[in-house]
Amino acid sequence: MKKLVVIIIILILVFVGMIIYKNITISTNNNISVEEINQIETYLVKIYMWKEITGDALPCFNDINQADETWIWEAVKKNLEDYEFSYEQINSKKQELFGEKLTKDFPEEGTDYLTYNEETNEYYATGVGLDQQEDEFLLNNITKTDTGYEIEIVEYLEDYSQTESDSIIIRNIAEDEIGKVSSLEEESVKELIKNNLDKFTKKKVKLRKENEQLYIESVSKIEEMQ
Repeated sequence: MKKLVVIIIILILVFVGMIIYKNITISTNNNISVEEINQIETYLVKIYMWKEITGDALPCFNDINQADETWIWEAVKKNLEDYEFSYEQINSKKQELFGEKLTKDFPEEGTDYLTYNEETNEYYATGVGLDQQEDEFLLNNITKTDTGYEIEIVEYLEDYSQTESDSIIIRNIAEDEIGKVSSLEEESVKELIKNNLDKFTKKKVKLRKENEQLYIESVSKIEEMQ
């Protein structure tokens, strides 16, 4: 009887070990290439905005059609190459950035920052006043999915208000000062953030990949700042 129990325990341990090994293997085989990381970062930079204008540099939503419209149209404006646009150009850029799942059309009357001129039938980018705090993010983790990627980002602010110093103040998005780094050492920013992760807001971003293009699907906050 004892031998049977021992054999059962060994089989259970072997089975558990196989599961653990399988999970490690899946993780190992789930490598993200440098090209993929570059594509993800490039795309997120395009749609990552300014919280003093859009309320949140990257707002949370479960569906792109539920996303804050100020953020949507400011992201479109940011990626247009001129200051004067047609209605068709705006909606074309919208589809390029967000894909066909975004069913909202640009309002014909314009927005606060894309104003309509009846005489020219064109829209003009309105200048916006930005503060000296740059909204930034770090890619903290990337996981491949069947349809694209799940990315964990860490949000932070780079405060350049100390014009007489070569230091950058690093703040969380609640604007609490976390530390200072030299403006000449970019890697020190990452080190500071990694050493204080619990003080920053983290979000999970789901991206869909279609025909080698990336489109954002949802954004959710991972945990509240401590």
